[in-house]
Amino acid sequence: MRFFRSLVPSLLVSSAAIVSAASSWSFEDAAVTVSSKGAGVGAGAKDKLSATSPLSKSVSLGATDTLKLQLTAVDGKKATRPHQAFLTLTDPATGVEESFLLNVKESGKGSLNLAHKDLPHQFLTSSKPLPASIVIGSFGSSTAYKAKVFDLNVARDPDAPLAVPEKPLRYAAEKEIHHIFRDDPRSPPKFITLIFTAAVAAALPGLFIVWATLGANANHLSKALGNAPISHAIFFGSILALEGIFFLYYTTWNLFQTLPAATVVGLVAFISGSRALSEVQERRLAGLR
Repeated sequence: MRFFRSLVPSLLVSSAAIVSAASSWSFEDAAVTVSSKGAGVGAGAKDKLSATSPLSKSVSLGATDTLKLQLTAVDGKKATRPHQAFLTLTDPATGVEESFLLNVKESGKGSLNLAHKDLPHQFLTSSKPLPASIVIGSFGSSTAYKAKVFDLNVARDPDAPLAVPEKPLRYAAEKEIHHIFRDDPRSPPKFITLIFTAAVAAALPGLFIVWATLGANANHLSKALGNAPISHAIFFGSILALEGIFFLYYTTWNLFQTLPAATVVGLVAFISGSRALSEVQERRLAGLR
């Protein structure tokens, strides 16, 4: 009776160990081979890998070499295809990590070919061996596998230039920018202004002479002011106001001061001018000229 009581816990522990082993991912028949460029099939250094302990020596990868990793993924004791299987390399100095996907078949057999061109430039300049780990995992309750299997020593050709990519764009505070604005536009010389002013003033007598020659009738001024005094007065005043605005723009005002004032006065001139011209049209339709 005591024998059976002592046997039951042992059986339970053994069963738990079997279940635990059956629910963990691992690999079998793993080997890493490094072959030089142009070497025949089967040539190159080959080392077997263990899932429980890393390789005792470093694996060297030359500039023209190709590393080939082969293994069989197992879930417990069954060889099958996992959802993920990677070879992960880590730079111990910078912490840079890169994972390389293994091509795994339904039978669980997977392989990976790795050359210098596949490695980040940080790995090519590393002075220390890179720890290489195998990661195997999938959906379900099985425990994923991740462990270091060997150290990779990357040897670079010193005569070959290292292709370093450009640094990515980083958004940060830049130096203060001091804007240099152009000087305000200057008015033309007063001498030129006086010449054009005199030319305009000299043209006014000629305008009056032309009006008198063509038969301009100034007798209707009182009648026009009597029919629409406000429209005619505001229209004439708005014209004088526009001339005053142009004079201020020429002397002291800038464009931002001139445009609002000219817009308001121009709108008043448009409305009052329309009504004043309507009054003139009514007199012409009545035969008054």
